[in-house]
Amino acid sequence: MRRRKFISLFGSAAAIWSMPLHAQQVPPVVIGVLHASSEQVSSRQLGAFKAALQQLGYVEGSNIRFVYRFADGFLVRLPELAAELVQLNPRLIVSAPLPANLAARNATSTIPIVMADGADPVGFGLVQSLSHPGGNVTGLTNFAEDLAAKQLDIVRELLPHLARVAVLINITNPLHAPQWRQIQSAATRATITLTPFEIRSPEQFQEALTAFTQAQAEALLVPPDITFNTYGRRIAELATTARLPAIFFRRELAEDGGLMSYGPNLLENYRRAAFFVDKILKGAKPGDLPVERSTKFELVINLKTAKALGLEIPRPLLTRAEDVIE
Repeated sequence: MRRRKFISLFGSAAAIWSMPLHAQQVPPVVIGVLHASSEQVSSRQLGAFKAALQQLGYVEGSNIRFVYRFADGFLVRLPELAAELVQLNPRLIVSAPLPANLAARNATSTIPIVMADGADPVGFGLVQSLSHPGGNVTGLTNFAEDLAAKQLDIVRELLPHLARVAVLINITNPLHAPQWRQIQSAATRATITLTPFEIRSPEQFQEALTAFTQAQAEALLVPPDITFNTYGRRIAELATTARLPAIFFRRELAEDGGLMSYGPNLLENYRRAAFFVDKILKGAKPGDLPVERSTKFELVINLKTAKALGLEIPRPLLTRAEDVIE
């Protein structure tokens, strides 16, 4: 009897002790991630974002959980993907770049949104101003609306007698309008003829490069665009086959065979996005957190591709390059 009573009392005590421990278990915070690119192409950036969060004390599977939606470069999918995320009611949404930021903002005006990357949030109505965003959106912005003109200047340094430049234009991306105006303005100043090709689907890249060859273009400008980034390796291969020097936005595309790239350090952007997430989870309102601009821009040159194209890179460009791939 004493033994049975002891076992019964022990069992009751164990149940009592386990109740407050169980009650103290807090489910992980759910973070929605909406990206216009693919999981594979965005893996380095998202890895940097999660590593920065971990340094801030957020451990995936323990106190934080991610739900992802990737558009794989097909921007028309973004509104539906954003709506799916909102239905899951995450604590906040991290989005990138501009098309995903717009889709997230159109899907919710209450769930906080942290832009890990994206162009001109003021011009596209995502925030009231960089210093005082207002509303539910904050995060990081780049200069993608202006960078295409800078890319053209770099190509001119490589090819001083450049007369005709091919340009890819993704008309499904709202960013293409201000980009195209900047490119036209820069081309007019340099008396360069532009040969544009309007892309509506990634299946058109081969058609575009064929058109550029027929037009006798001397270089290819690939403006900042998430679809072009997603399929950048394919574009780089087609450009090299067509013996067309190409400049891209992301350094990974120069690493993957493109001749050059010029753009912001996106890894740093995604690391900084983690700090915005941390502040919001600790009670800050996104509308009170100033939007940060990219501050570091990188020129990357692939000498192996230059050799395949029979080009010699001018020393001033090599000196300015953040990285030279041999």
